[in-house]
Amino acid sequence: MPSTANHGPSSSFSSFGRSLFGVRQEQVHSVEASNESDSCNLELGSFQKRVADRFHDLSGVSDDELLSIDWIQKLLTAFICCQEEFRAILLNNKEQVSKTPLDRMISEFFDRSVKALDICNASRDGIEKIRMWQKHLEIVICAMGSNKRSLTEGQFRRARKALMDLALAMLDEKDSGAVLSQRHRSFGRHNSSKDHHSAAGHSKSHSWSVSRSWSAAKQLQSIASNLVPPRATEIAATSRLAITVYTMNCILLLVLWTLVAAIPCQDRGLNIHFSVPRQFSWSTPVTSLYDRIMDESKKRERRNSNGLLKEIYQVELSTRHMTDLVDSAQFPLTEEQKMEVEQDLKVLMDVCEAFRGGLDLLERQVREVFRKIMTCRTEGLDYLGTSTHAEQ
Repeated sequence: MPSTANHGPSSSFSSFGRSLFGVRQEQVHSVEASNESDSCNLELGSFQKRVADRFHDLSGVSDDELLSIDWIQKLLTAFICCQEEFRAILLNNKEQVSKTPLDRMISEFFDRSVKALDICNASRDGIEKIRMWQKHLEIVICAMGSNKRSLTEGQFRRARKALMDLALAMLDEKDSGAVLSQRHRSFGRHNSSKDHHSAAGHSKSHSWSVSRSWSAAKQLQSIASNLVPPRATEIAATSRLAITVYTMNCILLLVLWTLVAAIPCQDRGLNIHFSVPRQFSWSTPVTSLYDRIMDESKKRERRNSNGLLKEIYQVELSTRHMTDLVDSAQFPLTEEQKMEVEQDLKVLMDVCEAFRGGLDLLERQVREVFRKIMTCRTEGLDYLGTSTHAEQ
């Protein structure tokens, strides 16, 4: 029988070494997990703060700047930044995406994103409609501005015709006999030679912007339905990612609602339920913005209003005043009438300049919003699908 007397210390040392190594491994894993958790919390907290800062700036503007083309551009820029940061958070936490209840929350967000694409398309249609109004405005300016010092009856007749055409163009499509064709390609498609040479009377358009029965008001209501803050258990189960998803849902809804409010859209309507708990850092500026736009709607909205965009409101006021002036003018004009014409023309010229400088950029931003939403949704669904296959 071999002696064990000389093996005792060695055996004890080996056992102690294994025990110490095991403790150290557990400590290392614990520290790594803690660091990972701290990093995630820092990332999510930073996202909440940036959302709050962006919408604080947007809600703090003057009444004169609110809902202008320039302000809408800033709103879309803020959304694009939020969307990209949300996409990065999903990428950094894609292992969590397929876990309950986050998988359901992400899926619901992507369902809302699909509906958002229709509103992007409808907004693009609205921008195209404004471009058509701009052409009529330029005719009015040309007619009335060609000889300001000695306005003639001929100038007034040309201006009256252009003003009547503009008034018809600004009517709702149901009343104006489909003033603007609804056919547009989806943002992600390009004209191919095959489509360009299609047979007459047979459109090869791969998509319509929105169908004739589509309603912006109903789409917003659908996006807003069942949008509730996450419960404490859901926040804990998702390592606070549920708060991030809820934040993006609210920001998506607010931005889409603002687009519908500002830009001509098919069957516009702003009656949605929008209420955000005060514990979120961004709730105060977002709620303030919602309230201010609702107030503007109550002050300016009329039955046949085309939108709350500042420049549209200026067109409506100035052209209405100029139409009354043209219809009631007696020649020769008084100095007061000449001054009124000059004032209205100045407003219309400023609006046309804003349209020329802003509509193209605004459309590009709407396209970019469309693409960012699509990219995030495609990648997110891929995470969900990959995780599902891995589990199977």
